[in-house]
Amino acid sequence: MKNVMTLPFERKGSRITNALVVLMAVTCGMVVANIYYNQPLLLMMAGTFGVSHEKVSIIATITQVGYTLGLLFVVPLGDKTERRKLILWKLAGATVCMWLAAASVHYYMMVAASLFIGFFSAVPQLLLPMAATLAPDESRGKVVGKVMSGLLIGILLSRTLSGIIGAHLGWRAVFLSGGVMMAILLAVLYRMLPADPPSFAGSYGSLMKSLVSLVKTYPPLRQAAFTSFLTFGAFSVFWTTLVFLLEGGPFFYKSDMVGLFGLIGACGALAAPAAGKSADSRGPQFTLRLGILAMLVAFVIMGFSSASLIGLIAGVILLDIGQQVAHISNQSKVFSLLPEARSRLNTVYMTSAFSGGALGSLLGAQVWSHWQWTGVSFLGGTFVLAALLMNLQQRNNTAS
Repeated sequence: MKNVMTLPFERKGSRITNALVVLMAVTCGMVVANIYYNQPLLLMMAGTFGVSHEKVSIIATITQVGYTLGLLFVVPLGDKTERRKLILWKLAGATVCMWLAAASVHYYMMVAASLFIGFFSAVPQLLLPMAATLAPDESRGKVVGKVMSGLLIGILLSRTLSGIIGAHLGWRAVFLSGGVMMAILLAVLYRMLPADPPSFAGSYGSLMKSLVSLVKTYPPLRQAAFTSFLTFGAFSVFWTTLVFLLEGGPFFYKSDMVGLFGLIGACGALAAPAAGKSADSRGPQFTLRLGILAMLVAFVIMGFSSASLIGLIAGVILLDIGQQVAHISNQSKVFSLLPEARSRLNTVYMTSAFSGGALGSLLGAQVWSHWQWTGVSFLGGTFVLAALLMNLQQRNNTAS
């Protein structure tokens, strides 16, 4: 990367501690939950605002769009500015927007609040490069895996928490309490998060141009980004439409029972540290293919389980384990490419992932409206099959 201005890169592995890793993991989980609170609550919000299932699903989609915009335009600044300050400013913004969502009096106010909730909740994508920078080379995958386990548990348990609170106190209470948690987290990180000096000395314009240079220069980054686009798209297809399946026949569950499916999937987060350790020892491509294959099997099982609770549970566990293993493997590969550009590398990778997630949410709602659960399972399986075929083709090209 000769065309960007970088400061001397300081290896900081000795600065990581177990307590700091735990704090980062908890932070990632609590902040990323902001994006997923709405999913078990979509039907409740549809009733409040008087909109259709298809229209209310835009709230889930726009939140991921906001997250993608935050990734693309703010997270690269983690290489140019002091990450700690950037994280604190984003947490303050997330706090305010969560409370605005709780106070929404009509549909479009909720859509706007959801967009900015996503935008300000990209904090985990600043913490992950920070953890990778602070970790020693020989255990980077393991450290990233531990921090990622917090993020993944947050994604899954957010649905459980919002479903239970929503069923008993209403959907507004979910966003109100989420804002309180962001305020508490802001105070804790202000005291405990270490400084992390920047590694990029150029302008914001040259910083953004360097994203294109990174994509052109590193084929593994392109492969990881497109793989994450497909796998996270499939993940969002499932989780956006699951509430429509479970709150209708033959189940007729309320939001608290729908949220418990997040708790079931959370057991798969235990795979994250193991995936990181395996990526350190066997290489990320091996674990990546295992993760994608697990997701594909999950959609096959769930495609035949529209009326089977046991089949859906098995599919949820496999899907979440597969997604987590694939994601950890991809990030381990991406973070190893250029240490002084980890925020920008993560920007490219995660922007692609959440672009796929937003597309998956949008297409999932459309497919549900026309073909119900069979169409949803086919769409999600198609996304994952494309990811698997691309990675198998890459292996064949490498071998030849």
